[in-house]
Amino acid sequence: MNGKMSGVARLITVIASIAMLFVLFLPIWRIELSAPQYPEGLVLKIYAHKIGGDVDIVNGLNHYIGMRTLHTRDFVEFIALPYIIGGLLSIGLLMALLNKRRLFYTWVGLFLLTAVISMIDFYRWEYNYGHNLDESAPIKVPGMAYQPPLIGYKQLLNFSAYSIPDTGGWIFAGVGGLLVFAAFLEIRRQIRRKGLIPSSLASGIVLLLLILLAGCGTTPSPIRYGQDNCDYCKMGITDRRFAFEVLTQKGKAYKFDDMHCLLGYLQSDRLSKSQIAEIYFADFSGNGRWAKAAASYLLRSPAIHSPMNGDIAAFVLLDSMNKYKNELQGQPVLWKDLYK
Repeated sequence: MNGKMSGVARLITVIASIAMLFVLFLPIWRIELSAPQYPEGLVLKIYAHKIGGDVDIVNGLNHYIGMRTLHTRDFVEFIALPYIIGGLLSIGLLMALLNKRRLFYTWVGLFLLTAVISMIDFYRWEYNYGHNLDESAPIKVPGMAYQPPLIGYKQLLNFSAYSIPDTGGWIFAGVGGLLVFAAFLEIRRQIRRKGLIPSSLASGIVLLLLILLAGCGTTPSPIRYGQDNCDYCKMGITDRRFAFEVLTQKGKAYKFDDMHCLLGYLQSDRLSKSQIAEIYFADFSGNGRWAKAAASYLLRSPAIHSPMNGDIAAFVLLDSMNKYKNELQGQPVLWKDLYK
C-alpha cells in the first residue's frame, strides 16, 4: 500500500482538486419554496460562505410561524467551510505531487468524512430551525414543525419545500464519485499485482454493485386510506382497489381515488409530462401491490363501480386481470390509449 499512484489516479486527483475551486464560489445547496401566494417561487441558496437568494422574504414569513431569522453571521459553518474546502483542494494537489498511494487513500477518506459530517450538520441546522419555535408567534399549529427536507420534497402548511444540491453541490458530489472511482482503480491494481483474486472478479463485484444501485428507482408514497384526499375531486381515498398516484421528479406525490380523477388531473395540464417521474396503479385485488402505469393491465367494465365512475381497474398480473375479465364482462384497455 506504500507504492506510487497510477497515472490515471493522479490525473483524477488533479482534476478533482481543481474542480473544488468552483465549490468555493458557486451555490452548494438550494431550498425552493412555492405556495399559491408565491407562484413564481422563493429560493434559498447556500454557499460556502453565505446564505443567498430570497432571504429577506423568507425571514418575513418565518416571523409569523416563530422560526428564527436567517443571517450568515449566525453560522460558524460559513467561517469554517471555505477553509475546509480550500484545505481539501490543497491536500489533493499535494497528494498528486507526493504520489503516495497510502496518503491518497487517506485524502479520499477525509473527503468522504467531510461530506458525511456536512450532511449531518445541515440536518441538525434544519432540525433546530424547524423545531425550536417562538411561543409568541402569531401563527401556532399544535404539533407542527417546519423542518425542511434534507433532500427531496416536503409539504409545510401551504408551502411546498424542495431541497436539492445546487451547482457547487453537484460538483462536490461529482468529485466524490471521481475519487471513489480512482480509489477503486488503485485497489484493483493492487489486487491484480498481489493475485488475491482475479481482476475480472473484482470488476464483476463492482459491476454488480452498480447494477444494484441502478435498480433502486422511485417507489409510490404510502396512502393513508381514510385520511388522504384525492388531489382532483378532493374526496377521501378509502378503497384500496382504486388508488392511483403520480410521483413528480421532485418527489411530490399526487394521489387519486379513481382513474377518472387521475386522467382529469393529467389532462388539466397542472403537471407537464416532463415533471412526472412515474405513475403508479394499485392492484384491484386490494393486496397492497403497486405497478407502474406502463406495466399494468387495465380492465374497463360498468360492473367495476369505482368511486367516481371511472370504472377502470388496474392489475399487476395478466392472469389476475383475465380472471376478472370473465367475471365482470370487462374489456381490456391500454394506458397509452387513455393518456396520450
